[in-house]
Amino acid sequence: METSDILKRVRQIEIKTRGLSNNIFAGEYHSAFKGRGMAFSEVREYQYGDDIRDIEWNVSARFSKPYVKVFEEERELTVMLLVDVSESLNFGTTNQLKRDMVTEIAATLAVSAIQNNDKIGVIFFSDRIEKFIPPKKGQKHILYIIRELLDFKPQSRNTSLSVVLQYLTQAMKRRCTAFVLSDFIDVKDFTTPLTVANRKHDVVAIQVYDRRVAELPNVGLMKVFDAESLHEMYLDTGSSYVRKAHARWWKEQSGRLEQIFKKCNVDNISIRTDQDYVSSLKMLFSKRTR
Repeated sequence: METSDILKRVRQIEIKTRGLSNNIFAGEYHSAFKGRGMAFSEVREYQYGDDIRDIEWNVSARFSKPYVKVFEEERELTVMLLVDVSESLNFGTTNQLKRDMVTEIAATLAVSAIQNNDKIGVIFFSDRIEKFIPPKKGQKHILYIIRELLDFKPQSRNTSLSVVLQYLTQAMKRRCTAFVLSDFIDVKDFTTPLTVANRKHDVVAIQVYDRRVAELPNVGLMKVFDAESLHEMYLDTGSSYVRKAHARWWKEQSGRLEQIFKKCNVDNISIRTDQDYVSSLKMLFSKRTR
């Protein structure tokens, strides 16, 4: 992509995502992600109506009367986007590639963060950490992030969610909200690093997938290519047995992923590339404010 084309696309996405953030997500992002972190401020004497769970027992014992811990909302949030740039994202059979949708969702979240005076950073990952953009504020920072989302070229074709989750846990010292944007096609189990990361941070999973990964079309003999392993094979999609076996495989994969998120207590949504991601994000925001 030429530099002029990239700048044009940056501007298009910036305008679109800013409009979404202003008109659709105004207030919802704030409600869903602001105030999730509470910082300890001071202790004071217990007053009628205080939550007994906030009692500071050591201080209370020292002064022989109850004291409670006072918390204040952390006004500034740090948001990290963990963006999968492995080769499997360069796939799409309907409106757009998975990578295109991930780019728009990431840009929308980034603009929403900046408009709420939050810092925003990005970790591009494959089966390694491809690039780390430290969290900052400002319009120039947003445009830089969008440009990288559009034009970043990874070194590896493969995927490892464990690698990026471990890196997040180690690299980010203070609590942040971390959105993992991926198709979550990873043969290795990442339950433990996800559990550890979500204990330290607020991790949210956003899965993007193509309808043809979930459902094979009946088009006869079809050549299938794995973009990560470079393995090729032919499938007889005219066979109902093959189509049912594939559908069963997808159902098992989806169930396994849902169980991982449930076990790790991670909020998540799954978005198909031919669906409206705006309504899915609104549903996610709404779920978190209940």
